[in-house]
Order: sequence, then C-alpha cells, then structure tokens
Amino acid sequence: MTRQRILPAMLLAASLLVPASAMAHAAICSCFDNGDNTVTCEGGFSDGSSAAGVRVFVRDASDTTIARGAMNDDSEFTFEKPAGAYTVLFDAGPGHQIQIQGSNIVQ
Repeated sequence: MTRQRILPAMLLAASLLVPASAMAHAAICSCFDNGDNTVTCEGGFSDGSSAAGVRVFVRDASDTTIARGAMNDDSEFTFEKPAGAYTVLFDAGPGHQIQIQGSNIVQ
C-alpha cells in the first residue's frame, strides 16, 4: 500500500475509536443513613443512565456478605443497617465497582 493510501486508512481507523471513548461512563454511588436503622444507596452513571438492576452487596468486617440485592427502578437500594463495621459494594461489573465504608455513611 502506498503512503498516500496508508494515511487516510489510519485516520479513518482513528476516527472510529473516538465515539467509543466519548461514550465511556463512570459508576456513581452514594449511601446515607435514614436514621431509622436503614441505609439507602443511590446509584447511576456519569452519562445519566440508570443503575436499575445493578447488584449491591453489604459485607461485614470479615468480608462475609450479610445482605445483597439490586438497585430498584429508581436506582436505589435500602437495607437494614448492620451492627459493627461494614462495607457496601456497588457492582456494575469490571471497572464499575464502588466500595463505601459504613463509617463514611452519615445522615
């Protein structure tokens, strides 16, 4: 292939990669103590898409899962607040996981 044909082909290939990177999105999750012995977590993605169906795990200090579920249609998940130390894992797949320490969850 001549140099005159290689450059346009490379530019075309590079331009096809741009939309994929522009469509990338980051996971977002925050949790708050409801003050009634429950905790609610809200999730979503930086592009505004819903987190409905995203798995959520609550783990104790020994990393044992003590509660699990999924974000509802409003991208929320509510659970009973565990006694002691715990961590919430928002698991939207590889590269889209967020861990929140229970000690950082406030009213």
